[in-house]
Amino acid sequence: MPGLDLGQFKALLVCPVLGQLGLGGNAAFNLLTGTALVESGLVWLRQNGGGPALGLWQMEPATHDDIWRNFLRFRPDLASAVRQMGGSGAGVGRADLLVGNLAYACAMARVAYVRAPGKLPMATDSAGLSAYHKQFYNTALGAADAQRNEPLFARAIAA
Repeated sequence: MPGLDLGQFKALLVCPVLGQLGLGGNAAFNLLTGTALVESGLVWLRQNGGGPALGLWQMEPATHDDIWRNFLRFRPDLASAVRQMGGSGAGVGRADLLVGNLAYACAMARVAYVRAPGKLPMATDSAGLSAYHKQFYNTALGAADAQRNEPLFARAIAA
């Protein structure tokens, strides 16, 4: 299945976005790259099968809105940095930006992980990153399988 080049995706999108947010580091770069691979295969901008998830990180609008309402609202500096990723205009902060604005979608996925209580696994721990994704991004009720997705996180690490 065609998709984005993983090395370019990581180097030209994920790393710069997380760096601009001040939320980078190799573990975060690999986690966000692996998450996009698991969630969308770097192909789908809307959830396959008609679900509500949007963008390469497949964030649901309800999650997006909750991040703004209950997290970013209380962190004005981080909120400002995320808004800059969204560009200017009345649409900044709307969930539909997750589809067409890759930098904004990446920033929002990283913020979703910032809310997680667990410490990031080591940057080279593909099994740990996959388990972290399952626990804190996909959740217990989600369809992700940490063991099955571990090779995708290994690809993200190698990119």
